[in-house]
Amino acid sequence: MAKYVFVTGGVVSGLGKGITAASLGRLLKMRGLRVACQKLDPYMNVDPGTMSPFQHGEVFVTDDGAETDLDLGHYERFTDENLTRYSNLTSGKVYWNVLNRERKGEYLGQTVQVIPHITDEIKHFIYMGAQNSNADVLITEIGGTIGDIEGQPFIEAIRQISLEQGQKNCLFIHVTLVPYLSGSNEHKSKPTQHSVKELQSLGIHPDIIVTRVDRPLEQSIKDKIALFCNVQKDCVIENNTMDCLYEAPLMLHKHGLDTVVCRGLGLDMADCRESDLNEADCHRSGMESGNAPSASEYPVFKKKTAPGTEGKSGLSDKSADKIPGLVEWEAMVDRIHHPEYHTTIAIVGKYVGLHDSYLSVREALYHGGYENSADVEVLWVDSEYLTEENLDSELPRADGILVPGGFGDRGIEGMILACRYARERNIPYLGICLGMQISVIEYARNVLGIADANSREFAEVGANCVIDLMEEQLTVIRKGGTMRLGAYPCKVMPGTLFEKTYGVPEISERHRHRFEYNNEYRERLVEAGLSVCGTSPDGLLVEAVEVPANRFHIGVQFHPEFKSRPDRAHPLFREFIAASLESSPTGGYPADNDFGGGI
Repeated sequence: MAKYVFVTGGVVSGLGKGITAASLGRLLKMRGLRVACQKLDPYMNVDPGTMSPFQHGEVFVTDDGAETDLDLGHYERFTDENLTRYSNLTSGKVYWNVLNRERKGEYLGQTVQVIPHITDEIKHFIYMGAQNSNADVLITEIGGTIGDIEGQPFIEAIRQISLEQGQKNCLFIHVTLVPYLSGSNEHKSKPTQHSVKELQSLGIHPDIIVTRVDRPLEQSIKDKIALFCNVQKDCVIENNTMDCLYEAPLMLHKHGLDTVVCRGLGLDMADCRESDLNEADCHRSGMESGNAPSASEYPVFKKKTAPGTEGKSGLSDKSADKIPGLVEWEAMVDRIHHPEYHTTIAIVGKYVGLHDSYLSVREALYHGGYENSADVEVLWVDSEYLTEENLDSELPRADGILVPGGFGDRGIEGMILACRYARERNIPYLGICLGMQISVIEYARNVLGIADANSREFAEVGANCVIDLMEEQLTVIRKGGTMRLGAYPCKVMPGTLFEKTYGVPEISERHRHRFEYNNEYRERLVEAGLSVCGTSPDGLLVEAVEVPANRFHIGVQFHPEFKSRPDRAHPLFREFIAASLESSPTGGYPADNDFGGGI
């Protein structure tokens, strides 16, 4: 039977509930437990799929095609567990489901109310998340802040679950802000006390309080919080602001989070040593469990070791005892803080005004840097303002150029210019989703000489649409009805850089797009030098293209960033960074070791 951990937040939003939940997931997994994560969002949208990236950030897509909150990306990257449609729920989806059942008469004429119908729907979703994941521990984050009106049904639902599951099967973690007043040179616990009081008024008594602080918290303040919030002293856990995101599990372990969680859930878990962990990982990271590709699946997922560091972790012999099961993670963080090289990658996109719009892309670039012992600096370039006149001033520092996904015609011409700039100068280029379509349009225009080459998305009539809707999509008018969502297989063409990058004949990657490569132009484009290096198993859909004449010029119709991990970079990002280091005018100059890559 699964045990349940609920993570709530108080005082202000943006405290890092998601990172806390993800870090806890990693720590519990390192103790040999099966872990799954959920995010419950109180907003009324059915899902984030149609929300503006400027408001919500990226839409994270799962293998089964769910469009979800970006926190799920943190969950997957930290726990290395692929999530599902049972991992993200919104108020909009809850009310949608309940109202559809009411219209179908499934409530048999009952008066439909928030309690029990809305709360029962939320509880059903949580229980299904535990059941479908077969998890030992389900970690559920409640979005928003305690006191928000729209979040009250979720709080009531988890209160009811605690009654149904009983003690030792349910645990509440409350993440709060403890501000520091420089004028009086002291931390203030009152906001945390009031937040806990608000939570208690809703029937929930937190077992653990995680305090977000920018500087170490005095023991007297911890004791005060424990006393006034009615928790044990060792259940007040510091959540320090760290230089690097991936230090969070180590920091929270140091402060005892996983220890008090296991105690609170009645889990008598002996600390795993490396031999236990490797056996558990081998068992749980196979294809049948749905986890991200392991080194055994994709040979090229194997880590690169910097010259001269073979067999060296940078840790003392006592590290395994000090941080059980986290030796490799600590070694990874050590590599992050001590890069040998530096490279600059330009992300040329239309949503760069909010960097979280490309959160997984940015993190995947950092992962690629980690495995190349490189600090990756991201240069954010707004494609809407990129022109022939400012190309040479905007992109000269870029060792590599990445064009990410997006929708709509705004900023498209700037992306095409950036793609041409990369191709003509032999600068490594990685096009993702829309970025792949951009590479096809650019090649058709500037190599084939089709001046009006375009996508049906941007030019509905009169143009040579090298990117188009498939015939069966033309009659579907409902928003989202024509989207290709989730994991699809891709056949890798032999003898290509794409094959060299992956090292396997077939892969599976996640999609989120509507338009496809137009096969009417396929033969001409291939003859002109734009190779098709990946297709659907039947060969009909083009999944990836490359320019063999260049060092690295690849466009993929899917989103590889969703499957990258900090301790196992996605092969496309790893090789893109490697190519960018090689193409750097300075040869990837030595990094300042006081600055960790990607932090």
